[in-house]
Amino acid sequence: MTTPISCKKGKREEFMKEFFKRKDIEISVKRYLQDALSAMALGLFATLLMGTILDVLGAQTANLFGDNAVSAFLVEIGGIAKGLMGAGIGIAVAHGLKSPPLVMFSSAVTGMMGASMMGFGIECNGGPAGAFIACAIGAEFGKMVSKETPVDILVTPATTLIMGGIGAKLFGPAFGWCLLKIGDFIMMATEWQPFIFGIVVAVVVGLVLTAPISSAALCIMLDLSGLAAGAATVGCCAQMVGFAVASFKENRVGGLVAQGIGTSMLQVSNIIKNPWILVPPTLAAAIVGPISTCMFKMTNIAVGAGMGTCGFVGQIGTFTDMGFTVDILWKVILLQIVLPAILAIVIDKFMRKTGKIKDGDYKLDL
Repeated sequence: MTTPISCKKGKREEFMKEFFKRKDIEISVKRYLQDALSAMALGLFATLLMGTILDVLGAQTANLFGDNAVSAFLVEIGGIAKGLMGAGIGIAVAHGLKSPPLVMFSSAVTGMMGASMMGFGIECNGGPAGAFIACAIGAEFGKMVSKETPVDILVTPATTLIMGGIGAKLFGPAFGWCLLKIGDFIMMATEWQPFIFGIVVAVVVGLVLTAPISSAALCIMLDLSGLAAGAATVGCCAQMVGFAVASFKENRVGGLVAQGIGTSMLQVSNIIKNPWILVPPTLAAAIVGPISTCMFKMTNIAVGAGMGTCGFVGQIGTFTDMGFTVDILWKVILLQIVLPAILAIVIDKFMRKTGKIKDGDYKLDL
């Protein structure tokens, strides 16, 4: 007696479900856009962002004090850190996907492949987006074969590298090219309609920063620069500074530092409980965004655009792009710190009077 096809299909599905569960492989938006992308941001920070900071610090100290060994050393290690962006992304993404050690270490190579390999007929390397794709593909296939054979030390890294390389060659450059074109469109649209897109970019990137998704990774993959990057920066600053000052009554100095220099993502659980607390920083972003693009013409580089006041990387990026002068300094302080703070406080007070926000709604467990 033959087994019905539906039974065979059911057994296969059950087997695959159990296999994926055992290997901790989860095909979901949360796993890739939250866990892996957030981890990617850490890899970017440890390489590209930190390398840029050290490079700029070395260049600026050389300008102030003349050529010296310390400045040259900072520039050198900054350059090396930036060059290892793909490896940093690879290890970080593999970690975010909960990969075993052999897969994680091999992902340093798939990340480099994804960032640097050209595609078929596409004159563009994968960049950060390509590194992400290559690492995700390599890591998931590597997890499938991990510890399944007696020669795991050969099979697991070989599978990770080969599948990551295929992803880097077939999908990375195309994905990276598409994101770059989207970034080009956003930058062109912001130049064309600075008021409207000043609002849109500031609000959207600011909300991405507060959500459990990485705004830094997004801006770097889009390669935002110019007015669009400036709007993204003030949008992120509005979220971080806005939540920091609006919640000062509940969280005091600890909350001010944790959110103002750390991340507004700390408020996600409170936002789920009362979404109205998202209004003050978001409205502040919508107001400051067009002021940045239309009146002050603020710009930034991609590595600073999605960081806001986190470690003051957004401000360092602004100085890198616009120069460090007294005029730029007061504009940065006004648009990225003072104005978002004032607007968030005023809007928060109004929301509290209307009863939409109550005492304790911003409370963090610090």
